[in-house]
Amino acid sequence: MEKSVPEARRRPRSTWITSGSTGLITGLIVFGVVALSGIVVAPSAQADDSTAVTVSAADQDPDVANAPFPKLKLTVSQTTGLQSQGIELSWTGGKLSTVPSQQTGGTNFLQFAQCWGDDPENPGQPDRTTCQYGAYVSPGATRDGNRAEGSIADEDLTYTAPAAGFATPPYTSIPFRSATGETVASVVDSVKVPNAPDVNTNQFFTQLTSNEVSWAGSAANGKGSTKFEVQTVVQSPGLGCGSRVTAADGSVTGSSCWLVAIPRGTVDHGEGSISQSGLFYDAWKHKVAVRLDFRPVGINCAIGSAERQLAGSELLAGAVASWQPTLCGAEGGDAYTILTGSEGDAVLAANSPTPGPLALTSRPLSPDLDIEDDLAYAPVGLTGLAISFAIDREPKADESVPDAAAARVRVPFTSMNLTPRLLAKLLTSSYLDGLPYESDRSHLTHEVDGEPVANPRNILLDPDFLAVNDPEWAYQAIVAPSVSDLLVPQGRSDGAYALWSYIAADADAMAFLKGEPDPYGMTVNPWSSTDAAVNGNGVPFQLPRDNFPKSDPTEQAGEEGGQTAINLVTWRPYTNDLDQSGYLTLRGDGQILGGWDPAATPPKYAKSARSLPGVQRVIGVTDTASASKYQVVTAALRNPAGEFVQPTSESLTAASAAMTVNAAQAQVYSFDFASEQATGAKSAYPLAMPVYAAVNPAMTDAALRKSYATFIRYAATDGQEPGVELGQLPDGYAPLPEGWRAQALTAAGTIETGDVATPPTSAPAPPPAAAPAAVVAPSQNAPVAAATPPVATDPKATGASAAPLVGGETPDDPKIGVVASALPVSFLAGLAGAAAVPLIPRFRRRL
Repeated sequence: MEKSVPEARRRPRSTWITSGSTGLITGLIVFGVVALSGIVVAPSAQADDSTAVTVSAADQDPDVANAPFPKLKLTVSQTTGLQSQGIELSWTGGKLSTVPSQQTGGTNFLQFAQCWGDDPENPGQPDRTTCQYGAYVSPGATRDGNRAEGSIADEDLTYTAPAAGFATPPYTSIPFRSATGETVASVVDSVKVPNAPDVNTNQFFTQLTSNEVSWAGSAANGKGSTKFEVQTVVQSPGLGCGSRVTAADGSVTGSSCWLVAIPRGTVDHGEGSISQSGLFYDAWKHKVAVRLDFRPVGINCAIGSAERQLAGSELLAGAVASWQPTLCGAEGGDAYTILTGSEGDAVLAANSPTPGPLALTSRPLSPDLDIEDDLAYAPVGLTGLAISFAIDREPKADESVPDAAAARVRVPFTSMNLTPRLLAKLLTSSYLDGLPYESDRSHLTHEVDGEPVANPRNILLDPDFLAVNDPEWAYQAIVAPSVSDLLVPQGRSDGAYALWSYIAADADAMAFLKGEPDPYGMTVNPWSSTDAAVNGNGVPFQLPRDNFPKSDPTEQAGEEGGQTAINLVTWRPYTNDLDQSGYLTLRGDGQILGGWDPAATPPKYAKSARSLPGVQRVIGVTDTASASKYQVVTAALRNPAGEFVQPTSESLTAASAAMTVNAAQAQVYSFDFASEQATGAKSAYPLAMPVYAAVNPAMTDAALRKSYATFIRYAATDGQEPGVELGQLPDGYAPLPEGWRAQALTAAGTIETGDVATPPTSAPAPPPAAAPAAVVAPSQNAPVAAATPPVATDPKATGASAAPLVGGETPDDPKIGVVASALPVSFLAGLAGAAAVPLIPRFRRRL
């Protein structure tokens, strides 16, 4: 329940502390990201795209004539400055693959693994005993196995226990040597180890943690690609990648690792199929490898740096992580740490003159609190929400499926269109498989010719989805709970508010939520209906809102006398934040509930292992920076102009040019879906969001105000230079429009001086220039320079829109008042790795 105004006035700081406490564990991750990430590197002037590397079998395989793919060439999208992230692997020179079965690993495919050590007998090459491989215990992808007599290479003999009679064949087991100095082995010096540990599942990696790819296929033209999760010492201590290495001169680097591709042909030596380990020498000798260089993990701020807290929006965490080493590395620099949580709570706390965290927010202080908004708002980021997905093709076994579509089995989809109504369906558990399989799902029905018909099982089977997407989607037979809804984060956030606002602004979506059937008969889950007469609670589902409730109380009876009933949260759990949603998408982890484990203490339902590339199916709500970092594919959303637009730097910039003044606070802009500016911006991404640094200039701690001003000035200037180096603006963010930068610098001055005597009421006039001028967002608490006269007495009265980047019109964006269309910026939105965002995985919040 919302606090009364008097209570809010009395206890704004405790309000934040209460909320912050519940989010502390999650916030510590960003502390790790920000205060413990990367070394200080001088920013380069431009994004460096030279870190992609291509290697070939011809250059690396000493027995290339007998290799499965003699013409193989592998390209790794990023090889330096790595962190916990995704990278793209692509290749040519393969052969048409066949998929695995329960008996074989398939044919003509590649396997990928991350390894940490060099082979002492082959310097400059990876050591197979240091590879994270085998966790899935699938044919052709284990570390061990029984061998046929006479099929064992000399190089495998030390790892092989010889046959012991007819009933016990030779057994080869490749140990795992961890970067921590421990070894997991079941054969040592050709002798089986009694009561040996499992070399495939052990304290260093399991199905739930390993990043290996056991099957990656090629098309008929020999080409293929897949995403790969790069892990640091934090995710995999056994690999140790990125561990700090201090040279004699005191410089610090991160320990490097290897990305290894193992080509697999049609049969293993001595076998009738691919069934043996890729680490066995006959397969391993054909590997191709690329060295991966990591940023060092650990503390990089100068000793004695003051710690300054930033509170609220997760959306800026990636940028802050990149900026932090520069901000704290200088003499007297401060360390800025983020405590993620509700932006509304952060803004309320920051509004007090009592010293406290700088608030990061996309919305102003709520007018519902009936409290004077004393904050200065400085734009520091332009980002947004994204709908990420990883869905691989699974064509129907049907003669109606064209041959070309049938041949693309296990190939990932790379485009998806979504409308507000489709997102409403996903967020309200309106698809059948959004509820537990054995629960009562009878309320998810609609009538056809007077007969009840169940809603579609998932979005991919929904005619509403198929009507706006590529026809090939209709040939698929994909069924999974993880495509019946979205991975969504728990808690309250401005991002959730923006997504629900996008839905609430669409007439079709709101008609569906009210209870009206869509054109194909599907109806909303009544527990999420906005019509009280339809809603099972008897009260309407309120929109917009700042969270993602799982409203349906339906349960499936559980084990042990019903004490472990499966409810909607158990069935489709929340993620901890937007970053984790992107990470799980990269891993193909749909958070699917596993089987009952009576041996657990206490007994519980297990978690299913992630789906490997080729059989992935997951959709999630993430942010554009996380989507770029993890290199996941994102959906195109239909904007108010009727166009399907993906999140890119250009589309975020176009959206910023169409943003208008927030009705409650003239310093804050947002994308108003019903505005003339938004409906005219065809190239704008609808879930673009600004992020503001908000501080009360009346805060009594002058040193703290000065530090926050320093942070804002860097964020609005050098921090807006796109690039992969530390200190630069990572992928997934668009550079701030010039007018926004000017507002930020003005706000920084006001915050530092504490001058609140002459708040401006208008926006500065555009500077004289030949190029189209940028409209500067007004700054209510900051004085306007005398040399810049105002152009309007009330931006809200004139409908002033947010400042665009300076640039000419584009054909897609007709004139919309004072809004000029955006100048496309010159960096690639798909630059691999989102490289400037060091990540230490988050200690997550729990419900």
